[in-house]
Amino acid sequence: MKPNSVPSNKTALVIGANGVIGGNLIDYLLTLPEWNIIGVSRRGGQNSPRLRYISADLLNEEDTREKLGSLDEITHIFYAAYQDRPTWAELVAPNLAMLVNVVNAVEPAAPNLQHISLMQGYKVYGAHLGPFKTPARETDAYHMPPEFNIDQQQFLERRQPGKRWTWSALRPSVVCGFALGNPMNLAMVIAVYASISKELGLPLRFPGKPGAYHSLLEMTDSGLLARATVWAATDPGCANQAFNITNGDLFRWNELWPRIAAFFKLETAPPLPMSLETVMADKETLWDTMVEKYGLMNNSYKDVSSWPFGDFVFSWDYDFFADGSKARRFGFHDFIDTEKMFMDIFEDFRKRKVIP
Repeated sequence: MKPNSVPSNKTALVIGANGVIGGNLIDYLLTLPEWNIIGVSRRGGQNSPRLRYISADLLNEEDTREKLGSLDEITHIFYAAYQDRPTWAELVAPNLAMLVNVVNAVEPAAPNLQHISLMQGYKVYGAHLGPFKTPARETDAYHMPPEFNIDQQQFLERRQPGKRWTWSALRPSVVCGFALGNPMNLAMVIAVYASISKELGLPLRFPGKPGAYHSLLEMTDSGLLARATVWAATDPGCANQAFNITNGDLFRWNELWPRIAAFFKLETAPPLPMSLETVMADKETLWDTMVEKYGLMNNSYKDVSSWPFGDFVFSWDYDFFADGSKARRFGFHDFIDTEKMFMDIFEDFRKRKVIP
């Protein structure tokens, strides 16, 4: 038995352990005593009882095999890694290669491998390209490639027949939760944008496209997603299935934005379309001053900045939601109020001294 472990018949290999999805999944697994966890990321992490980290370059086939090829105890792979690239086409090669390298390294070494969980998103439905069919359903037709989410699922579908393990694909909307240095963290975008607006004595303006203020949207809480991910990976009825995972409610920014402003004790002003990546580019010195002034965690401006992702989400001047009823039909019934989710996350940021 590995050091710092407990008797267990489940060992999770969490790929992308420091992201908003992987990190919150690990937090949830730690509440379940039957799990041991191995987290994998380039940055590594702090070991604790039942949890250890491995630093690996998943784009490097040899390094992946060297770091992961001896993990014979793995029963479940939770794949939530992501490599950003400038264009949709450029995303395919690295993101497919990382998954292939992980499976090629672990599968031969782990005779008790039971399940591979793949984290996807609404890119499967073409949501990133423009107005798409809503509500999106798991049975919807694929769109014209390139699309790495689809390539990854098709790789698992081709690999699985005749194997003892099964797969599942989780399709959340925008995932909100705590993570630093993450390129896709909308809650952090809003919290830092609001905090800097307040420091400058400005109202909180919605910065997106005019139509985006009125579109119908949904979000996915990282804790709810973690519970759904483990459910799908351990319920035999979910084998080889994809599931949309959402909070269960819908909202429009024009209703939620004033309530977010109120949390930060800010007034609102009419929306003003602007690129956050552009207008926030010169705010690093101001942020460093705020860190010292308010005694915040010494996080670099880069670690709390996800401005391109904020611009991306706030550009959706079309409805953005999926049908989550398949997961309910298969047995997952958790839901969360999206407004409360945001307020709880902002409060958590304050407790952690990430924002004033």
